[in-house]
Amino acid sequence: MNLLLAEVAQATQRLADAGVPSPRTDAEELAAFVHGVKRGELHSVKDADFDARYWEVIARREQREPLQHITGRAYFRYLELQVGPGVFVPRPETESVVGWAIDAVRAMDVVEPCIVDLCTGSGAIALALAQEVPRSRVHAVELSEDALVWTRKNVAGSRVDLRQGDALTAFPDLDGQVDLVISNPPYIPLTEWEYVAPEARDYDPELALFSGEDGLDLIRGIERTAHRLLRPGGVVVIEHADTQGGQVPWIFTEERGWADAADHPDLNNRPRFATARKALP
Repeated sequence: MNLLLAEVAQATQRLADAGVPSPRTDAEELAAFVHGVKRGELHSVKDADFDARYWEVIARREQREPLQHITGRAYFRYLELQVGPGVFVPRPETESVVGWAIDAVRAMDVVEPCIVDLCTGSGAIALALAQEVPRSRVHAVELSEDALVWTRKNVAGSRVDLRQGDALTAFPDLDGQVDLVISNPPYIPLTEWEYVAPEARDYDPELALFSGEDGLDLIRGIERTAHRLLRPGGVVVIEHADTQGGQVPWIFTEERGWADAADHPDLNNRPRFATARKALP
């Protein structure tokens, strides 16, 4: 074992003692970041090249500063995104939401599907859809100027149409023309604040986390926005907390013009997102 791998082992224990959920992965990611190599190449770093700054970043992670804030990057499906203070860090569970959406759009057999991403944050969802559905027309909206600093960096050079604005009033020019509306909105109840992981509670923007007493305030608003934007037969896909399984589909009722409302599990088999289809006239 070389010096770096021995230090990674010590760092893993320190991070585990601090309550970091994935101590080994994070210790290796930070070692790779500091030394400019891939995780699988840590064994190749010579002892003489060990960089003591490694322990500085480990100390930051011990304080539960997000790994992605330290490295300045987040991975999402096939993307590497720039992230930092002011923008919500995309989570792995959202990848399954996007996967379902991609399959749904492909099944529509529309030549150039129109997609809207509400509350885009870093732009992860919009960029993944633009990349994996090559002829799609993808539009994204974000309210926070702080978040948009990062979104603009990520979408630069892409074909995503990014706008600043409120998700509830966005894209009036697209009313009735959209094939798929997707969103990972804030959905944590205000009453759950103390139970939120420090990485989210202390570093992600509150605007991206909390939405009323039951966490569903913005989702209720997005239901109306989605109905306004979608063409008949168009689909909405919306992420929610695993504790809200069963609640969100009830927002998309037949009386409000929806059909086929359902919940779907993530890779851990927990209810993670709801879908519904705009009813035909």
